Amino acid sequence: MLVFKFEIMILQIAAPPQDELTFIELIMKGGIVMIPILLLSVAAIYVAVERYLYLRSALSRDNNFISKIMRSLSSGNIAEAKRYAQDDDSATGKIISAGLDSIGRPMREIESLMESATNIEVAMMERNTGYLGIIAGIAPMLGFIGTIVGIIHIFYNISLTDNLSIGAISGGLYEKMITSGTGLGVGIIAYVAYHLLQLRIGRFTLQIQKDVFEFLRSLQVPAK
Repeated sequence: MLVFKFEIMILQIAAPPQDELTFIELIMKGGIVMIPILLLSVAAIYVAVERYLYLRSALSRDNNFISKIMRSLSSGNIAEAKRYAQDDDSATGKIISAGLDSIGRPMREIESLMESATNIEVAMMERNTGYLGIIAGIAPMLGFIGTIVGIIHIFYNISLTDNLSIGAISGGLYEKMITSGTGLGVGIIAYVAYHLLQLRIGRFTLQIQKDVFEFLRSLQVPAK
C-alpha cells in the first residue's frame, strides 16, 4: 500500500503542468519592451533577406565571362569585349565595362577608374548592412533592460505585500527573462546575418582584384 501511494506521488510530481503557454502568450508576457525587440527582429530579417537577394543578383555571372573578355582583347576585338561586358549585368561586368570604356587612356587612369567602379559596387553591396550590426548590439541591451525593470517591479511588489516566497519571485521572474532571451536571439540572428553578408562581399572583393589584374595585364600585351 505504501509503495502504491509512493508511485502515485512520483507520477504527480513528474506530470507536466496542464496550463501550457503558447509561443504568442509567452511573448506577450515579456511586457512592453518586447515591442521594440520584435520590431528590430522584423527589420533584421528584412535587411538580411533584401541584401541576400541583391548580392545573389550582383554576384551572379557567367563563369566564362573573364575568359571571353581576355580572348576578345587578345585578338584585338574591343567591340566584342564591350558587348560581352554590357550583356553581363553583374557587378564584375560593370567594373570591366568601365575599364573597356577607358581603353586608350593612360594605364594608370584606367586602373583608377576601375578602382572607383569597384568601390561603388562594394558600397552598393554593403548598403544597409550596418543596420544589422546596430540591431545585433541594441536588441540584447533592450532585453536586459526589460529584465532589470521587471526584477525591480517584482521586488517592489514584494516590499508592498511583505510576501517573500519562491513562488512570488519565480512567478514573475521567468516572464521578465523572456525579454533577455528574445533580445539575445534577435541579436544573434542579426550578428550572423551581418557577417555572412560581409563574407560574401569579401570574397567578391578578392575575386574582382584578381579579375582587374588580369584585365590590366591583357591590355599591356600586344594584340595578336
